[in-house]
Amino acid sequence: MNRLRAVIICLVVAWVTAVLPAAAVTPAWTVLPVPAATAPVTVSDLAARGPAEAWATGWEHTADGLRPLLYRWDGTAWSRDTGFPGAGELGWLGKVQFVGDEVWILHGHEGAGEILRRSAAGWSSVPLPQTLWTYQDFTAVPGAAWVVGEDETGLKVLHHDGSGWTSQAVPDGVLYLMGITARTATDVWAWADTTTGATVLRWDGTAWRDARVPLPPDSNVHTILLEPSGRVTIGGSQYTDGAAATYLLTWDGHAWRTTHPPLGDTYTEGMVRGPDGALWLPVRSDHAFQSKYARVDGHRTTFFYGPERTDAIEVRPVALARAGSALLSFGTAEIYGSKPNLMSERRRG
Repeated sequence: MNRLRAVIICLVVAWVTAVLPAAAVTPAWTVLPVPAATAPVTVSDLAARGPAEAWATGWEHTADGLRPLLYRWDGTAWSRDTGFPGAGELGWLGKVQFVGDEVWILHGHEGAGEILRRSAAGWSSVPLPQTLWTYQDFTAVPGAAWVVGEDETGLKVLHHDGSGWTSQAVPDGVLYLMGITARTATDVWAWADTTTGATVLRWDGTAWRDARVPLPPDSNVHTILLEPSGRVTIGGSQYTDGAAATYLLTWDGHAWRTTHPPLGDTYTEGMVRGPDGALWLPVRSDHAFQSKYARVDGHRTTFFYGPERTDAIEVRPVALARAGSALLSFGTAEIYGSKPNLMSERRRG
């Protein structure tokens, strides 16, 4: 009888786990101290190369304007880096990527833009060929880089081939490029606003073309995650009766598949593929004193809370990165009586 009862209990637990995938579970995240900046701060991006090197970018809001923020993780602690060109000037830092053995960062200062490059020999910079009103996004791979934005004449796609810059044309009807990401120099994806709605474009080494991605109707795109295996995951929001809900659209090498995980209207830009093979992304927390993360594995979604922070009124992770067998997050935490400052957390294993 006891054995039968034990079997029944196990089956009930398994059933509950399967049909209630969004249940919150015990947190596995720990706090990583970050040297404070001048609050309030804005976090742009986070990139990691193994467990012992990661970089986070953004800017701080000082009395005389925006000043760039760059932090480095060495596997043990976060420290602020002030040795890059323009570190003491007004400006901002955007997307950060590892390109071969180097770190590349989009940098805006005094109205101009450039790509910062850090190698074993130190820092250098690649100035952009023209000043843009907005620098919407940046991506780089060995042998190529792209910066997208606008100037007084409209949309600009600037391409660097390792030796110089050229301007690339996009299909008719494209009004604005919201973001760009690359897997190789001849496999680049961008998401755009067009006269007929959201569209995904693809560069094949010759021209930008409509990728013919079957986006859900009345939807937009937040991010595109390209993986070495060929898998592509698109995250965005779909609007139904005036309400927005997150969707994920995945290419498995054969077909596109759309899912609607229970994420509300979560902005998916911070989504990464974790070391466990699942998708991870920060979500808005219903606990003011804790961060919250979603793990999406197929049709199953699980939520994790971060560590409790005393007197916090909002803990907001912005970006995630895989660091070996761990996940790193970087964002802001607002403590009662002060403005938002930097925070970081790690989930091991």
